Amino acid sequence: MVNPLDATDVILKILAGEVRAASRLIRNLEDKLPGAKASVMALFPHTGRARIVGLTGAPGAGKSTLVDRMISVSRKQSKTVGVLAVDPTSPFTGGAILGDRVRMKSHGEDPDVFVRSLATRGALGGLSAAVGDAVHVMDAMGKDLILVETVGAGQQEVDIINHSHTVILVLTPGMGDEIQAIKAGVMEIADIFVINKADREGAGRLENELTSMLNMVSEFPGHWRPPIIKIGNAGDEEAFARGVENLAGAAEQHFQMLLNTKLMDERMQRKAKMELREALHHILLDPVLNDLAESGEMERIAIRIMKKETDPHRASREITRKYLDNIQASLRS
Repeated sequence: MVNPLDATDVILKILAGEVRAASRLIRNLEDKLPGAKASVMALFPHTGRARIVGLTGAPGAGKSTLVDRMISVSRKQSKTVGVLAVDPTSPFTGGAILGDRVRMKSHGEDPDVFVRSLATRGALGGLSAAVGDAVHVMDAMGKDLILVETVGAGQQEVDIINHSHTVILVLTPGMGDEIQAIKAGVMEIADIFVINKADREGAGRLENELTSMLNMVSEFPGHWRPPIIKIGNAGDEEAFARGVENLAGAAEQHFQMLLNTKLMDERMQRKAKMELREALHHILLDPVLNDLAESGEMERIAIRIMKKETDPHRASREITRKYLDNIQASLRS
């Protein structure tokens, strides 16, 4: 049981921008510890001020380098920044394999930058199950900009649209599956296209492919035609910095377009629906699935289904009737 006084202290520290308290709460959310969700509920009224930008794309496209430089651009503008870098899960610790400070080490000592790695822990969509709540925590801390970098899982990257105001799709020439990934649906969620490492052979061909696909769209929401921004090799500091500044400027322009149209309300409503579905899953389904697994009932029911003694729909109805009273009791507590 979480001490309410301790929880209140943590909430006040997070609202004051304390990184250690925020990091601990995010870890508790990942571990699904008791009281973590209640803390997010208390923080929720203090959210809604941050601008959230998601970066997605295949592994090796250079997302982390772009995030690192976008932090620098924002800090020059005196904006505070939070970063959620979603990484693969370690099979040994259950944590993120790649280290946040390793990839954004140049900002490790900046008190106005908070970088946190999240492990996917089996979640689909290239994101961690805790990413939505972690965004709320950083928002409540007072971060002006929150950058969410997906794990780069391939064609399951579309979930990022449910957590971001602006989605940036990062592509690199010569990786072989850029256009296939776009055709699979990722293109539909991108607000900005980045051709990273644009000094490589094939950058022009990739740009032409993207342009052709965009030309096939009859009308863009809010009249926002996703720009294609080419960024060269990070080794050319001046040119690379100029490209990232163009990217940061485009992201800001897209956010202003959302504010000036009804699209912001539409995106926030979609985000609210997604969070409601996730919360219902957490309240209603997770306890049932956990209990079924721990008691061995899940395996017994699966065997009955295999033997045709029941079917999934009938079994689900029986489980629902059995657990409904327990769910109602937990809600009253």
